[in-house]
Amino acid sequence: MGTRGSLSMEFEDRVPFIARLEADDRQALLACGTPLVFPVRAVLLREHEPSAHVLILLSGWTKVTSAAANGYEALLALRGPGDLVGEGAALSGRHRSATVTALGRVEAVAVEAHRFGALLDERPGISKKLLALAADRMRDSDRRRVQYAALNVQERVALLLLELMRIHGQETEEGVSLTPGLTQTELAGSVGASREAVARLLKGLRERGIVRTGRRGLVVVKPEVLRQMARQADR
Repeated sequence: MGTRGSLSMEFEDRVPFIARLEADDRQALLACGTPLVFPVRAVLLREHEPSAHVLILLSGWTKVTSAAANGYEALLALRGPGDLVGEGAALSGRHRSATVTALGRVEAVAVEAHRFGALLDERPGISKKLLALAADRMRDSDRRRVQYAALNVQERVALLLLELMRIHGQETEEGVSLTPGLTQTELAGSVGASREAVARLLKGLRERGIVRTGRRGLVVVKPEVLRQMARQADR
């Protein structure tokens, strides 16, 4: 056995921010915000725009993406109920570093940046949990980068699809359905490959009956084959 990778890509940052807080801190944070509702495909936060607030997601799922000047776009994360988004830009005063888009109907609470900062000063418990969240996200990002560096594109895509299944897959008669709204360009950017390479790989997976693609998104028909591909990374 080698150390090239692992079948499981469990990340500590999957523990939602709200779930990390003590009950009174959670209540105080939610109480100082304004409830908002976003329809499917709505942009909650846009990359490069000024920051004025943070968002606490209450229901629904979002994708976090970042685009380069040449159009290369990467899926950075999926964020769902209990997650916090936009805190980095709000605290630093810099422009947004990523775009957050609703994959379905999303309910959230918006907290103005100055109020969020004041709350962190008033309640050190929230500050500590936020620091822990930032550390977990950075550690997991580093671990993913190191792991992916040792894998080929097929292994990276297999691991990514397995992780998306764990986070947001839904069992259907056809297989495990992944949320619509994730593009091939974003998936390619997430694994550090070209869109063409990922498109060819997905075509091969379709032809072998491992996945199906359509307007409703991607369905993993044979997850055991993806697991076998991922296990090759450990050899």
